[in-house]
Amino acid sequence: MQNADYRFWRYKFPFNVFCLKRSALQVKRSFIVLIYLIMDPMTDNAQTPLDYNLAVCTLASGSKGNATYISDGQTSILIDAGLSGIELQRRLTARGLDPASLQAIIVSHEHSDHTRGVGILSRRYKLPVYMNRSTQSALTGLGRLYAITPYECGKPFHIRSLCIHPFSVSHDAEDPAGFAVNCNGTRMAIATDLGIATAMVKEHLKHCALLILEANHDPKMLETGPYPWPLKQRIQSRVGHLSNADSKNLLLELQHDKLQHVILAHLSEINNTPQKAFAEVSRALTRCSAELTVADQYTSGPVLYLK
Repeated sequence: MQNADYRFWRYKFPFNVFCLKRSALQVKRSFIVLIYLIMDPMTDNAQTPLDYNLAVCTLASGSKGNATYISDGQTSILIDAGLSGIELQRRLTARGLDPASLQAIIVSHEHSDHTRGVGILSRRYKLPVYMNRSTQSALTGLGRLYAITPYECGKPFHIRSLCIHPFSVSHDAEDPAGFAVNCNGTRMAIATDLGIATAMVKEHLKHCALLILEANHDPKMLETGPYPWPLKQRIQSRVGHLSNADSKNLLLELQHDKLQHVILAHLSEINNTPQKAFAEVSRALTRCSAELTVADQYTSGPVLYLK
């Protein structure tokens, strides 16, 4: 299998399956194949490369918890901490990442699936928490934080060697943010929990080596699914979530020849499937060889190293 042009990405189904994926340019003449794997998907035996600008690992993504690890080897941060402190520690350690090496947590907005572990991690590892003032005012139940550093959407800030550009997104929270992170000329960005990709959002997502984009729901599954009608309307609204088709159309505009990775994130377990998201969004990658993967709720993804 090592000689084949495939890599594995885990999906959580009732019977624990994995999805084989191919490079983006081959997707059009490929199909998604599901196979069983006995090995532990959380064990990462890959060696850390000696030269890289950014390392990115999606620790969790979905309505039950979100967290992303970003590091340049000197400065390591979490964007959101939506799982328990113990679970986040476990997932970091399983990928060979030391929780004690973290320097900060950045909070995108106040919803619990992005903040559940913020308080305990901040206290345990003496981590400053970066959030805007509206999010801070809306947050309850975190307990005492080691330190709070406010940011403003539209104004970049530094955490040691990392430059973070927070930008406003359209979602039903007080002042939700997406983020672009730059280091040594390499750029990555996260845009989840948004109902529409505005011109400003698109501008911040340009020229990235790695993109984490929301693909929350399949419109037909949402329409015929069990959610009450008001909730369906909210999800489809400008302050809701991007659909698979929305993510595809966004990626059609953003793709460029230096884009290395695209990670689809925040999938609904009720109104979407990894197969549907992958199949729909993969149609957008016609002008680059970026690797397309789907983030999982129940296990972390691999550590991706960007040069």
